[in-house]
Amino acid sequence: MSGAPKFTTLGCRLNAYETEAMKELSRQAGLENAVVVNTCAVTAEAVRKARQEIRRLRRENPDSPIIVTGCAAQTEPETFAKMSEVTQVIGNSEKMMPETWARMAQKGPDFIGTTEKVLVDDIMSVTETASHLIDGFGTRSRAYVQVQNGCDHRCTFCIIPYGRGNSRSVPAGVVVDQIKRLVDKGYNEVVLTGVDLTSWGADLPATPKLGDLVMRILKLVPDLPRLRISSIDSIEVDENLMQAIATEPRLMPHLHLSLQHGDDLILKRMKRRHLRDDAIRFAEEARKLRPDMTFGADIIAGFPTETEEHFENSLKLVTDCDLTWLHVFPYSKREGTPAAKIPSQVNGIVIKDRAARLRAVGDQQVAKHLAAQVGRRHHVLMENPHMGRTEQFTEVTFATPQIEGALVTATITGISGTQLTA
Repeated sequence: MSGAPKFTTLGCRLNAYETEAMKELSRQAGLENAVVVNTCAVTAEAVRKARQEIRRLRRENPDSPIIVTGCAAQTEPETFAKMSEVTQVIGNSEKMMPETWARMAQKGPDFIGTTEKVLVDDIMSVTETASHLIDGFGTRSRAYVQVQNGCDHRCTFCIIPYGRGNSRSVPAGVVVDQIKRLVDKGYNEVVLTGVDLTSWGADLPATPKLGDLVMRILKLVPDLPRLRISSIDSIEVDENLMQAIATEPRLMPHLHLSLQHGDDLILKRMKRRHLRDDAIRFAEEARKLRPDMTFGADIIAGFPTETEEHFENSLKLVTDCDLTWLHVFPYSKREGTPAAKIPSQVNGIVIKDRAARLRAVGDQQVAKHLAAQVGRRHHVLMENPHMGRTEQFTEVTFATPQIEGALVTATITGISGTQLTA
């Protein structure tokens, strides 16, 4: 029985964005009766989950070709090619090419034929990232716009540059035009996404900065109610971005920081470009400019050579920067990264314990943030009739149904679990 391909997305928001692009590419090509798995490679656990998901999908779809793509397919194509469940492995660059989907559609249900099972090229040779803009991915309230892909940095724990390639930027004019179309369609919030967002512009003429893009969007799209930035590297933040934080109420007061650790020695071993004091200084400056600013952050527990003293510095960083939304990653050894070769690997039980302690501190920070919102008025963007998010991305539930996609001004009346009530 034929039908539209089924898509499964693992991992980050950018992967989810690209899945939407692949849905459109496969539709245009006329591909039918296939299962597509868009994988993540951020940890060894993510790769294990991808394999598990593929086996589950084969059981559920015994007669459908299974196409595996994404970062894990890019970095470990042979891992998936060896799986009997997998029909085709395609790379992160190839998955965005119309001709890839056209070729698979032309070959029919068993579209490998005599061709190679693996279609994965050198991601480092890719120089563009503007060919697959999606108007309206997300909910009816919030749209995600990819402005950058890849990363030029080589943190010792990270496999992602080998899955995504070097940094490439979408030109500002292309981004602005897309956001104008999204606003015309009724979107009240746009989120800028990328792998290393603050490196946006380094490969464009005149090397503009992310702050230049933000200011340009807000100036040229005056009808856009809310602009949000996803994860940033605080050491790369430019003057114009700080200016936007200080002067532009339409730029949401919520930044997710790629911090990774709170100890200077570990940060150096990670090959990060900031020190502990840099992170604290940035948080203080941003909050001085915008008192309602909240921060999320990525923090790794159990990096090789991490002692209890090193870890305590990460714990303290959570309160020193007054972080609210933590993404805690237990360190995962990734073959092919320099950190995997460090002899002093931390015991797995210790890593698990430290991750749990970090999450516990994070839970306390969330509770503190929620308590501070009671009695305050917020502009809440409704994601569904009963739940929306504040400017700081905090969930608010409503007993009375609201219009999905609307901006609702509400007074916070209480707390329910990790949500506010209004």
